[in-house]
Amino acid sequence: MLRFAAAVVLLIAALWWAGPVQVWAAARGADWRWIGASVLLVLIDRVLMAYRWLSLLRPILQPPAPSANAIVRVFFITGYLGSFLPGIGGDAVRTYALNRLAVPVSDAFASVFVDRLLSIVAMVLMAIVGVAVSRDLMQDRAIVTGLAAMVVLCTGGVLLVFSPVVGKFSLAIARWLRWSSLERIASAAVSGVSQYARHHGVLAAVFAGSIVVQILRVLQAVCLGYALALTVPVGVYFAFVPVILIVMVLPISVNGIGTGQVAFVALFTRAGVSAADAFTLSVLYLALGLVGTLPGGLLYLFDPKERRAS
Repeated sequence: MLRFAAAVVLLIAALWWAGPVQVWAAARGADWRWIGASVLLVLIDRVLMAYRWLSLLRPILQPPAPSANAIVRVFFITGYLGSFLPGIGGDAVRTYALNRLAVPVSDAFASVFVDRLLSIVAMVLMAIVGVAVSRDLMQDRAIVTGLAAMVVLCTGGVLLVFSPVVGKFSLAIARWLRWSSLERIASAAVSGVSQYARHHGVLAAVFAGSIVVQILRVLQAVCLGYALALTVPVGVYFAFVPVILIVMVLPISVNGIGTGQVAFVALFTRAGVSAADAFTLSVLYLALGLVGTLPGGLLYLFDPKERRAS
């Protein structure tokens, strides 16, 4: 409830900052052809994300393994359901749904964890490159400090996959707390995640796919900028959008609502974009994320069996 309240407050604050009348005028003048192009890029990135997760599952699944079709259905349906859940709720639902397909929960969790980890690492890497080429952002201590914190978190996640010492340390903490359920969960999680330490080729391919997904997300913003007739160099999008995506995944609001609008307005106004245009760009970009969940929504709504299970 606090996060929902934060989303509403931040959204209203950003709209007030931009000016409702100016925002409406900017939205009315949008070129739908470029919006259509951005939607096409969203569909491509969702297909690539599904293939990325499928690639992570293949080397660890034991027979009888679920079909690729069933796994892809889980990806899209839980992506739709996750849009209504805070934080990692979508990942939790995806883990549960895959476990219902007779995949051990440790393997299901490991695939979702590594998928999310590689996605965040790619996002942080893109943001670091963007900040490095932008002298203005390099002077912003909040952005640099936030990126440093994300690097530390990503390093911890990578070490959990590749370092047996970190895995043992995690288990030692669980035992020290003397909570049997937590110890059992930690043991299953560590054993599941550590499986990927020997699949270097798969991890490299999935990470490359994660970089491509991040590039597609920047290009989606570029198309929306063209739809609003913004005269901003493409390099500005590659500098700002990865940073905005990190802000949107922070556990402050729900699904980046509010935080995304504030970040778009705060950063793009530095490049000479009006607050109204920046806010409109942020709303369209947020809407694209919802468009990407529509295939899963259709599968969910027209499949009573899936709806009951969910």
